[in-house]
Amino acid sequence: MNRPFSDRPPAPTITVALCPHPTSPATTVRGIRLSARSLEDGSFAFAFRLEGEVAGLWIPAPQPPGPADDLWKHTCFEVFVGEPGEEAYREFNFSPSGQWAAYAFGACRVRDAANDPHVAPQIVFQREDDALGLDVVLPAAALPACAPGTSLPVGVAAVLETAGGGLAYWALHHAAPMPDFHQRASFAMVLTTPPAKG
Repeated sequence: MNRPFSDRPPAPTITVALCPHPTSPATTVRGIRLSARSLEDGSFAFAFRLEGEVAGLWIPAPQPPGPADDLWKHTCFEVFVGEPGEEAYREFNFSPSGQWAAYAFGACRVRDAANDPHVAPQIVFQREDDALGLDVVLPAAALPACAPGTSLPVGVAAVLETAGGGLAYWALHHAAPMPDFHQRASFAMVLTTPPAKG
C-alpha cells in the first residue's frame, strides 16, 4: 500500500548519495539519495529517494507482496549487510512492484541458501512525476546475528532499467571496473545495532 514520502520511517541518522557506475548508460535520473538508520527494536530502516524524469525508466508493475528472484534484472533497490570480521553477508533486493528477495552468502558470490533469511521486509513505494520513493524496514531477524552495539558494514545500490531496456548501476561506492555490488570494498556505510538495554 502506498503512502506519502512524509509518512516514511523515523528520521534517519545517515544520508548519502549514490552515483552511477562509469559504464552505466545515460538515464533521466538526476540523483539518488538514501537515508538509513537503526531502529530501537534492532531493525534497519532505509529510505531511497530518486529524482529525475521517471517516464524515462521502466518501473515494474505492482505485484502481490512476496519473495521473487531476478528482481535485479529490472529497476530495483539493493542492500548488502556484512558480518563484521567475516566474509559472510546478506543481500536484499526490493522492487517497486512490492516484491523482495533475501539471500545469504558465505563469501563473495558463494551462495549459502540454507541460511537465506526467511522474513518479510516492510516495503512502501511512492511514485511522482519527477521522483520515486522506496522505504524499507528490515526486521532484526533478517540481519546477521550479532551482539547489541555491533557495527555492521552495509552496501547500498540501485539498478535502473531505462525505457529502452538498458541497465544503469548506481551505488554508494563502486569498487570494481565493472558493476559488482558484491565486492566487500563497496560496503561503504556502517550501521550499528542498538546497545543492550539495562
